[in-house]
Amino acid sequence: MASGVGLYAMNLYFTAALLPTVVADIGGAEYFAWAATAYLITAVVATMLVSRLLAGAGPARAYALAFALFALGTGVSALSAGMEQFVLGRAIQGSGAGLLTGLGYAVIRGALPPALWTRATGLISAMFGVGTLVGPVLGGAFAEFAAWRAALGTLAVLALALLPVAVRALPASLLGADPSGEPHRPAPVPLVPIATLAAAAAALSLSSRLGGPLVAVAIGGGLFLLVAFLLLDSRHANGVLPRLAYARGGSLKWVYLTVAALCAGVMVENFVPLFAQQIGGLTPLGAGLLGGALSLGWVASQLFSVGAGSARVPTLIRVAPWLLTGGLCTYGLLQIAEPGIPIVLAWALALFIAGAGIGLAFPHLSVAAMMSSSDEREGAKAAAAVSTTQLIAFTLTSALAGNLIALGDGPLSSARWLAFGLTALTALGIATALAATRASRRAQAERP
Repeated sequence: MASGVGLYAMNLYFTAALLPTVVADIGGAEYFAWAATAYLITAVVATMLVSRLLAGAGPARAYALAFALFALGTGVSALSAGMEQFVLGRAIQGSGAGLLTGLGYAVIRGALPPALWTRATGLISAMFGVGTLVGPVLGGAFAEFAAWRAALGTLAVLALALLPVAVRALPASLLGADPSGEPHRPAPVPLVPIATLAAAAAALSLSSRLGGPLVAVAIGGGLFLLVAFLLLDSRHANGVLPRLAYARGGSLKWVYLTVAALCAGVMVENFVPLFAQQIGGLTPLGAGLLGGALSLGWVASQLFSVGAGSARVPTLIRVAPWLLTGGLCTYGLLQIAEPGIPIVLAWALALFIAGAGIGLAFPHLSVAAMMSSSDEREGAKAAAAVSTTQLIAFTLTSALAGNLIALGDGPLSSARWLAFGLTALTALGIATALAATRASRRAQAERP
């Protein structure tokens, strides 16, 4: 389970470090942001299918399909002759990656006792930090030698090597049967909400490629479709998010919104290697190392956070978005022309602090989602929806990032627009974290 999430996270930033080299080799600079967005859109859709896939296929076969799709998409990208084929491969790869990250959370509840949920989610969510730390470094090392095809080929082989491990380690069935003796049947897929969300992300991504009044039309359309997704999903009997997420007075919606705010800040790492080369003059390897600073903070703080007592959890969740927002704001303020080594080191420190905010709260938010229902299937769905929320936030933020970068008239101003735009999004998490902890405390007090 941890390796699947780690593979997803590593690949996202592994490819970000490789993309400048890929574009230099096969062209298609206009599709730079789409390489991330296509991957994330299909990943979001895939996470929405996790609970249904588990009910119908069981953990072993679900993981086999996920690793196979990931390897296929990676292979297509590695063999691509143009950026269009590269983006197609990323879309296929994203479908496997979305399954891997969703399965990582959804299988915990049925595989482990509640006493281990916090440590298990801590390990699995730490894989986002480990993956995003290793990914930029390895990507930068391969990019140093212009060996991007070999890099992607290595990733495909790794996914294929993990496939038989998953099949051998995991049971064929996890959810078991209903008390009546009837097997679980997968719930209908909410096609309309899924299609609406994908259309929202596509509209926001497309807006960065348009000019004049069409930009405002595309952004407005994307935001309208996002609101429509939430309305349609809340009324769907088997929606993407659990019904509890839309319940009045509940904490789950605030948990998901806090997860989304934290994940919005993560997307700065997609562009750190690019701006580090263009503004700081770093080599691909040096830029890749800088790109891992946020992830290093994530992992380091999470090692401390998972051992915290229950009394300290609300404080950690409330402090987290302050650290993330402050770190990103500082990173933006430090974007100057011809920075020296001290400024580059200050970039790394600011990103490390931002990542520390994510690590403080993330495992506890995941457990809060798992414990939102006493029903096993609803709890598994709520857990899987944590990764769905992550990827929705990644996708929408990636799409908005293209617009923020387009507002700049050069690398320096684009870097500032990106940093301050993401800071505004993560600042929303300050309010949602407060609401999540208050609602959770109130719910615990009302329990017998």
